[in-house]
Amino acid sequence: MGYHPGIEDDGAYLAAIKSNVNPALYPHDAEFFRTQLQATFFDKWVAGFVHLTGIPVPWTELIWQCASILLIVFGCWSIARVLFAEERAQWAGVAMVAAMLTLPVAGTALYLADQHLHPRNVATAIILLAVSRILASKRWQAVPLLLLAFVLHPIMAAMGISFCFFLTMTTLESVQTWLSNWRSPWRTVRRGSLAAVVPLGWIFEPPNPIWHRALDTRTYYYLYKWTWYEWLGALGPLLLFWLLWHVARNRGNTVLARFALAVFVYGVFQQAVAMIMLGTPALVRLTPLQPMRFLHLIYFFLTLIAGSLLGKYLLNTSVWRWAAFLLVVNAGMFYAQRQMYSASAHLEFPGIAPRNPWLQAFAWIRQNTPTGAYFALDPQYMAAPGEDYHSFRALAERSQLADAIKDTAVVTQVPELGPEWAKQVDAQQGWQSFQLADFERLKSEFGVDWVLVSYPHQPAGLACHWHNDSLTVCRVP
Repeated sequence: MGYHPGIEDDGAYLAAIKSNVNPALYPHDAEFFRTQLQATFFDKWVAGFVHLTGIPVPWTELIWQCASILLIVFGCWSIARVLFAEERAQWAGVAMVAAMLTLPVAGTALYLADQHLHPRNVATAIILLAVSRILASKRWQAVPLLLLAFVLHPIMAAMGISFCFFLTMTTLESVQTWLSNWRSPWRTVRRGSLAAVVPLGWIFEPPNPIWHRALDTRTYYYLYKWTWYEWLGALGPLLLFWLLWHVARNRGNTVLARFALAVFVYGVFQQAVAMIMLGTPALVRLTPLQPMRFLHLIYFFLTLIAGSLLGKYLLNTSVWRWAAFLLVVNAGMFYAQRQMYSASAHLEFPGIAPRNPWLQAFAWIRQNTPTGAYFALDPQYMAAPGEDYHSFRALAERSQLADAIKDTAVVTQVPELGPEWAKQVDAQQGWQSFQLADFERLKSEFGVDWVLVSYPHQPAGLACHWHNDSLTVCRVP
C-alpha cells in the first residue's frame, strides 16, 4: 500500500501532533488544524507517546501506522475465524484485505486504510476487534473498544456503533424472527430519520456563501450528484450481502447468514439516513458529517468475505492457485499506487532523502528557516504536477497562508474560519503571475516573510536562499 506521511488529511493530523510536541511551531495558522481536531484525542495521544518515549515524531508515526495495519489484519482474521470453519478461507480473506487496503470506497474519497497514520486507521482496527467480540458472543467486551474508537474518530466510531447494534440484534434473534418482522428495520429507519431532524440550533443556522464555496470543492459530499458507477458502488454491495444472506441461510450457515443480514440492514438504514440528510435543504449543515462513509465498513466486510469465499471454493490447497491469487491482487494494487504517487518513493521512510522536488524544498525549509517564518506558496500547490498532495504545513513545519485544496475541508467543518480562509486564498489569486509588489502586499497584509516559488523563473527582487531544478525558497524584502 505504500507509506506517505504528510499527504492529504495528514496535513492536519501531523501538523497538530508536531504542534503539541513543540508549541513554538505554527504561530500564524494553527487554527486551520487545531480547531478541526478538537473532537478527537488522537493528536494529543500521539504527542504524549512522543513525550513519554522520546521517539521522534516521524518514527512514532511509522511505528503506529504499522501497529494499526497489524491490528486491522488481526481484526479481520478474528472475524473470519468465526464466519468460516476452513483455515484456507480464513487466510484467503485476510490476504485479500491486506492486498486491497488502498481500495477506494465508492464515492466517499476514502480508502480501506490510509497510506499514513490516521485516526481512521486506528479506529477501524478497534471497530473490527469490537465486531469480532460480538461474533464471539462476548458483547460487553465490545463496549470499551467502541468508546475508545469514539474518542479517536467520532464519525467512524458512530458508524461502527451503528453496525455493532444491528449485529447484536441478529445474534440475539433467530433469523426466522427477523424474517417475520422484516419491516422493523424500516421502522428503525423512520425513527432514526426523525431523530436526525431534531431542531438543534446550529443545524438550522443559515450557512454563509463562503461556507458553500468551501463545500462545493468537495464534490463527493453531494450524494445526488454522484455518477451512476458511484451509485452502483454504494448499492451493489447491499445487493450482494442480501444474496449472501439467502444463500448462507439455505446452506445452513447460520453465523454467516446472520452476519450478512446485519451488514444488509445496517447498509439500508444508513443509506436511508444519508439520503434524508443530504437531500433535505434545511439539513445542509449536516453535509460535512459525510453519512455515506458508512460504506467504509461494508467494503471491509465485502473484501474479507470475497477473499474467504475464494479460498474456500476456488483456491483450496492448490499452491499455484494461491500464488496466482496473491500475485494478481498485490501487483494490481501496487501498480495503482505507483501511478497515484509516481513522483514519490513508494515507502517514504524517515531518514531517507526525498527524490520529490517539493519534499526536498520542504526539508530545506524545515532545517534552515526560523520557526516563526510565515510562508506563502501557490494555493493550488498540492495539485501541482509531481507534488503528490504532500502538505507543506505538516512537512516543512512552518506556517503558511491558507490553501485552496485541503484547508477547504476545515472550513466545511468549522464555518467560522470561512472569512479568514477566503481572505487569504483570494489574496493569492493569480499566483503564477505574481511579481515583487504582490509579495510585498502579502507581507504588508498578513505578515508573510518567506515564499516558495518556481525555479528558474522566480520573480525579480526576491532574496532567494536555495533552489533545486523546480523550486526556490526566497525571503520577501
